Amino acid sequence: MIDKINEALKYYTYKKQGIMNFINGNDGLTVEEIIENAEELSILEYKITALQVALEN
Repeated sequence: MIDKINEALKYYTYKKQGIMNFINGNDGLTVEEIIENAEELSILEYKITALQVALEN
């Protein structure tokens, strides 16, 4: 089970980094694009936090 949690953490961290690189690498993003990507980052952060808590328990 711990292996699956670690694998999920790696995946979500990879996805988070990709979104952050997209946002930080584009100067011409629209407000909608920023909001949509920020929402995705927020969801990923919740998932990452939940998985980290699961690892601790």
